[in-house]
Amino acid sequence: MNAAKDDATTLEIEGREVRISHPDKVVFPEPGLTKLDLVEYYLAVADGALRGAAHRPMVLKRFVKGIDKEAFFQKRAPESRPSWIETTTLHYASGTSAEEVVVTDAASLAWVINLGCIDLNPHPVRAWDLDHPDELRVDLDPMPGVDWAQIVDVAFVARDVLTDCGLVGWPKTSGSRGLHINVRIEPHWSYREVRLAAETLAREVENRAPGLASAHWWKEERGASVFVDFNQNAKDRTVASAYSIRALPDARVSTPLTWDEVRDRRPEEFTVATMLTRYTERGDVAAGIDDAVGSLDGLLALAEKLGPAEKAPASAKAGPASPGGPGGSDGSGRRQSSMPLIEIARAKTKEEAIAGLENWKARHPEVVAHLEPADELVDGMRGSSSLWYRIRVNLQHVPEAMRPEQAALEVDYDPWAGRG
Repeated sequence: MNAAKDDATTLEIEGREVRISHPDKVVFPEPGLTKLDLVEYYLAVADGALRGAAHRPMVLKRFVKGIDKEAFFQKRAPESRPSWIETTTLHYASGTSAEEVVVTDAASLAWVINLGCIDLNPHPVRAWDLDHPDELRVDLDPMPGVDWAQIVDVAFVARDVLTDCGLVGWPKTSGSRGLHINVRIEPHWSYREVRLAAETLAREVENRAPGLASAHWWKEERGASVFVDFNQNAKDRTVASAYSIRALPDARVSTPLTWDEVRDRRPEEFTVATMLTRYTERGDVAAGIDDAVGSLDGLLALAEKLGPAEKAPASAKAGPASPGGPGGSDGSGRRQSSMPLIEIARAKTKEEAIAGLENWKARHPEVVAHLEPADELVDGMRGSSSLWYRIRVNLQHVPEAMRPEQAALEVDYDPWAGRG
């Protein structure tokens, strides 16, 4: 390692030189982790991290302003890059395309972390076959008020469904509140078929665990359940991969677990500091994932048995569903919710959105008294290059005579302004 005059450090990694700019910049103030600390963490767990991310095109989620600010998503590989950084061109469902970075080794892993990436967000395809995913991703996303025990119960139901369909699930903490289950599959099926298989899995989990799990697309219809998020298998979606550091104050890590650990361990146990010890002692507990490749035939056969699923919504660009009223269309082609919804805020940041919600709640204390945790719907919406946030309130538990009408938004941010 050599120090340079321009506040940079050069690491030699497997015969390649990787320049780390501002190595002493503190990225996680609470544990005191610097940028160089993050690079060294990823190098220490490189075998495991590459097992989930190598040879896959990757969206660069860059936290250039710090973990307390919104990241921006960069699909296109930086023009200024070492000659040994590999790329491939993805064609998106929108009709656009992007030449994306493909991490192949520890040096390229360190290089993307130097760009301000904290977590790794690879697509579920390999660079040599961009049309056929080799990974089905199950995201168990708890609604507000749902505890870890319920998430675990749903995870074991999902494992049973996978087993019945001839597949092996590999669990890991999401690094936030939920669990992911990754499934290696033969790269024979299209994105559409993989997503159908994931949706079928979600529906069957809901059938086996009613009230605990939900496959409902519409958030307001899920109640206090764990959403089995099959949407993560749609084309263009990426998910934080194994050993990714998440942008939380404690530098939490998305951690592969054995099934024996799932019930007793908690996401907050796994941070950069504890993972370094765990990895040294145990290595990658998901090391067998590439030897457990399965077929989607079982899930696709189950899809035919279950019949058509809930229809997908229109693009988020079309605007929110109309509040209140019966289910169906509002006349504009957009779905009208069957729940009494009102929209509170659209904001550039989550903090601004939550502040808008708190302002609304301060003016309606009599309404707030009737709300349950799952009635406050906070949605992170993907914009052109970053997230924006929408908050709605489901008034289903509020007596009809007390329900406020839709009013002007507390915060009214237009993520599409100026983009035609």
